[in-house]
Amino acid sequence: MAKAFLSQGAEAVVLADLDEQAVQAAAADIGCEGYACNVTRENDVQTLVERVLQKHGHIDLFCSNAGAGGQGLLTDAPNEVWQQQWELHVMSHLYAARAVLPGMLERGEGYLLNTASAAGLLAAIGSGPYTVSKAAAVKLAEFLSITHGDEGIRVSVLCPQGVNTAMAPRSLGDGQTDGIIEPEQLAQTVVEAIAEERFYVLPHPEVEDYVRRKGDNIDRWLSGMRRLRKRST
Repeated sequence: MAKAFLSQGAEAVVLADLDEQAVQAAAADIGCEGYACNVTRENDVQTLVERVLQKHGHIDLFCSNAGAGGQGLLTDAPNEVWQQQWELHVMSHLYAARAVLPGMLERGEGYLLNTASAAGLLAAIGSGPYTVSKAAAVKLAEFLSITHGDEGIRVSVLCPQGVNTAMAPRSLGDGQTDGIIEPEQLAQTVVEAIAEERFYVLPHPEVEDYVRRKGDNIDRWLSGMRRLRKRST
């Protein structure tokens, strides 16, 4: 996404990551800035935003993109995993919004792009913490749009299936994904969605049809997901 934004003429792009060495290397490769930041710590996010504002004066687009897998169901996933997933997939988006909204609201414009997952719209059968926290991420994005959409704040939520990154599935099981796409393809979808100010950013277009079927008949959808789960275990 950083490369895509630069190719579209972005004045500046800033990367942030938990791993300082990795983010500096990525920034050097792309030709942008890179800072270390633990997005599960609100002070870190505030410091990142203040640092960028001091140097560049404003932030047009904030991509809240951090995520990690969290395996387990209700009984075998420990509380620590649930809490970690909640802090990473929900609170990090909240911290980002709190940090950038004052400046955006003062200017009367700004864009928030929060990464959730197709699992947040549908389900990841093997991971309760991941599914539930990603669903909450979608709801938070909806709430931000409802609350600030009439104040010049645009919001999109990115909900991919498999992407060829470190989080890509090791195999393609039943219902797991409609194919693992390349990051460049996802980035192009992001650019197009932002230009059109679409709320859902769906690099796998099939997801839109699945969500529609779910909404048409939730009981039938749940029954189908239970059958899928039996086949997959």
